[in-house]
Amino acid sequence: YGDPLVHPQNEEYWGNVNPIGPRGVYDEAKRFQEAITMAYHTFHGLQTRIVRIFNTYGPRMRLDDGRALPAFMSQALKGEDITVFGDGSQTRSFCYVGDLVEGIYRLLLSDYHMPVNIGNPNEISLKDFAEEIQLLIGTGSKIVYHPLPQDDPKQRQPDITRAKEILSWEPKVDRKEGLQITLDYFKKQLEGVMKHSCGLEQLDWEIDSAGTESYHIGQAPHEHSQ
Repeated sequence: YGDPLVHPQNEEYWGNVNPIGPRGVYDEAKRFQEAITMAYHTFHGLQTRIVRIFNTYGPRMRLDDGRALPAFMSQALKGEDITVFGDGSQTRSFCYVGDLVEGIYRLLLSDYHMPVNIGNPNEISLKDFAEEIQLLIGTGSKIVYHPLPQDDPKQRQPDITRAKEILSWEPKVDRKEGLQITLDYFKKQLEGVMKHSCGLEQLDWEIDSAGTESYHIGQAPHEHSQ
């Protein structure tokens, strides 16, 4: 939790959090949830499970939720610059949502009450990830770099040894496959948003002569004009 001093992060790591920084509430809230859950387990004998979820992606993410993947994809789909904070060297490890759900379900059915990391250990820098999105979408969007926010984590990679041993779990969906599924979902979402906001009935996804995907907006005929 926070900006880790241990890499990769296993379940014995307690985190490195600035409690009064701009991310303090978010970071400390996760640790508090673990503390109160363990207190109920220890004091009241309640059956509990603690899952540590690492970066997750897939269909049903919001285009505007502020995380790297939906931000990169929505910007590229709209032909905007892809915004990377910092120099792009910071890393993330993206786990497809279907794999995450399977891991959580297996933990639920187990009798293990200590924390378990559920995530994909396949680490990638945000610069390389932005370039992957560029290539996947075939966009002409440029990658631009902005200052790194205070306390933004420099690296994220779960050690999933415990999940493998106790739950016989590890992620199955590779990033290429998961990104394509997510992209297809975002295309539909963005198309719906544009149709609604523009009041248009014709909005088609096209590939132009340069091989670049883009939205083509066609004005639907109207019987009356105002």
